[in-house]
Amino acid sequence: MRPMFTHDPCQGSHESGVANLIEYIMISGILMGLFIVILLMVNAHFMVGPVNTLAYSAFTDIGNGVSTRIVDTYAIAPEHGNISSKFDIPDEVGGRGYFVDIGSTSDLSAQRVAVMRDSMVTNISIAGIGSSRKAGGNTTGAGMNMIRYDSGGFE
Repeated sequence: MRPMFTHDPCQGSHESGVANLIEYIMISGILMGLFIVILLMVNAHFMVGPVNTLAYSAFTDIGNGVSTRIVDTYAIAPEHGNISSKFDIPDEVGGRGYFVDIGSTSDLSAQRVAVMRDSMVTNISIAGIGSSRKAGGNTTGAGMNMIRYDSGGFE
């Protein structure tokens, strides 16, 4: 009767074990590489895209609110004197800060409120006071914000 396990180095009985190990390592490496690529793609397509869409909508709402507050302040402004109004807008949109810029464009009859972050910008026109009054300034979402009107103008 012949023994089942022999340790004869000439027969090469360990080659099948090494081949299986190399195959396992190669397939695991390829699968890990694909997994890393999928993780990078998921972040870009399923998380960043919807956040930017929601931020654009929020920026439009914030710009409309600031524009309305400017028009309301102009509507109740005294003929001689000044008025100040404090208001609050969200501190962050999508977990990040943003800037609000109020000012004139190249067309003096169309003023705008621009809400921006990185390369995303929304422009909302200041309805109602476009050519009669000039509005200008900037702020961020953090803290309380103020709109001021002075009949003598600002320097």
